[in-house]
Amino acid sequence: MKLREQMPELSGATTWLNGQVTKEELVGEKPTLIHFWSISCHLCKEAMPQVNEFRDSFKDRLNVVAVHMPRSENDLNVDEIKLVAAEFGITQPIFVDSEHKLTDTFENQYVPAYYVFDREGKLRHFQAGGSGMKMLEKRVNRVLDETEKAE
Repeated sequence: MKLREQMPELSGATTWLNGQVTKEELVGEKPTLIHFWSISCHLCKEAMPQVNEFRDSFKDRLNVVAVHMPRSENDLNVDEIKLVAAEFGITQPIFVDSEHKLTDTFENQYVPAYYVFDREGKLRHFQAGGSGMKMLEKRVNRVLDETEKAE
């Protein structure tokens, strides 16, 4: 995905965990952070406390959606995804992308990967890898500040 592109529809999930959301529910009121992760990804697990901190700190100002992107056959077990999600405190909606439909739509190749959309649903920041959470926080804060100035 290129910067300023519109958020795609959240379709093609093999299942949803922790509730389901649509693009229409996400766009319009507040910015959205969509993060791709996998149960077999060590860096994803290391970064999850910080993602959860974003979710909790900005809960009234930011939507957070997780996308589980399997990297191997072992990552397709939904019960295992539920266990790891519970273990790492992932309470936000989880789009289980066992067929890589959303992954392909996003043209995403990485876990962890983070996509920050403004409240109009335009992509404002993309980042991949386990480091750089300070940069992600800066970008999220910038989009949140713009949203509040626009109100």
